[in-house]
Amino acid sequence: MKIAISSTGKDLESQVGMVFGRCKYFIIVDVEEKEIKNYEALENTASTQFGGAGIAAAELVGNQGVKIVITGALGPRAFGIFNQIGIKAYKGTGTIKKAVEDYLEGKLQEITAPGPMQTPPGMGRGAGMGRRQI
Repeated sequence: MKIAISSTGKDLESQVGMVFGRCKYFIIVDVEEKEIKNYEALENTASTQFGGAGIAAAELVGNQGVKIVITGALGPRAFGIFNQIGIKAYKGTGTIKKAVEDYLEGKLQEITAPGPMQTPPGMGRGAGMGRRQI
């Protein structure tokens, strides 16, 4: 079975990328009998696109023959593509190796709806407090 993990780097000790479409790399892992047999790093050429990065990244991963994706967050377009082609996505953190092990042990939560990474209370993404910047 092939698993794709959004990644900050090129090896199993890299961290899981928190945003699917804009991560630097995808680590494609081959798993047999609940063990990682080999892996390859695939540069995410979609990460620098102005728009449509999620679609292009989902197509890139889908063309690798993966059945599972592990990432921090999955946008609506990538989520839709994965639903259409039968790829399941799971929320992972930590190193690539640990995230794959957690998946194999049934510890990861399936991503059943698109959406951003969960932001802690009080740590929004904008200027805050509903005030407009002038």
